[in-house]
Amino acid sequence: MKVLIGGGGTGGHVFPAIAIAQALRRIDPQMDILFVGAKDKIEMEKVPAAGFNIIGLPAAGLQRKKFFRNLSLPFKLLSCMIKSRKIIKDFAPDIAVGVGGYASGPILRAAAKQGVPIVLQEQNSHAGVTNQILSKKATKIFTAYDGMEKYFDKDKIFFAGNPVRSDIADNTATRDEALEHFGLSPDKPVVLSVGGSLGAGTINKSIMAHIDEFENAGIQVVWQTGKYYYDGIMKALEGKQYKCIHPMAFVKRMDLAYKAADVVVSRSGALSVSELCIAAKPVIFVPSPNVAEDHQTKNAMALVEKDAAVLLPDSQAEAKLFGEVSALLSDDAKKRAFSDNIAKLAVNNSADLIAKEIVKIVK
Repeated sequence: MKVLIGGGGTGGHVFPAIAIAQALRRIDPQMDILFVGAKDKIEMEKVPAAGFNIIGLPAAGLQRKKFFRNLSLPFKLLSCMIKSRKIIKDFAPDIAVGVGGYASGPILRAAAKQGVPIVLQEQNSHAGVTNQILSKKATKIFTAYDGMEKYFDKDKIFFAGNPVRSDIADNTATRDEALEHFGLSPDKPVVLSVGGSLGAGTINKSIMAHIDEFENAGIQVVWQTGKYYYDGIMKALEGKQYKCIHPMAFVKRMDLAYKAADVVVSRSGALSVSELCIAAKPVIFVPSPNVAEDHQTKNAMALVEKDAAVLLPDSQAEAKLFGEVSALLSDDAKKRAFSDNIAKLAVNNSADLIAKEIVKIVK
């Protein structure tokens, strides 16, 4: 059986795709799986590291702020379409799986045109435009939120949750191990601050604005800055001694980071939300305003409405983050309620559910 998986661009698309591929290989270790992603994006590093082959397309999205970069977009799109047709012809997949992102559109369209059955995995509570267009040709659409029939044919929808990395889904680490890994004290509260695979400027500014308050209150912060912000933050911290602040460009052991945390501050991308449901941690979401259709706010609101999280608007984060964190850390009843309620939203076997359905469609 040959499976093509198309899409990527951010960790929110790539990591669920890898989880699906791993689940497919658990069903059949000899399954031939090919990824198609966007050149120079995160998938070109993460997919080979997970043991899968990938081909990169010169795919790119519309640049809202740097219009001149859009001048080459028609040529890139034409190149993607030509290369996609060749990939489908050469690889001859039995099925194509679209996970969203830059490369998903061209390769899934090419697959559908050549008669290959396609399925989609929509991570967000607000369906992306590409997936809405592709859904007309899709056999099945795997979703992670209720109410997706407003975007897709309800007869095609299969609620499966969002696949997460196996190290988080099957986390057997202890809190003591986690604290030791990050050099944290068991006697002080721990806040994990994450901004997605690329980092989040507002969250970083908010931590920096209140850094002395965190330090003076004895609140330990495991601070994932993102690679684009790390050097600037380390330069700003030069010559200063903070025992409670632990900045790092990227958290390699998210399983341990979640295990160590008493409270999490996070963007509300689909992957982060799904991981936090499984980790069952009290969370303060700071949705990114720089995403299509404001889908991160919609993702966060789906949890807030079930009393499973706090939503702090991006525009208010710099002023209010420390107060929100302090209030939640000191309210044990609210922390327990958030943990219990967010855990009820978790789908622990999402990747396996999707993989079984993919195999069923082909057979």
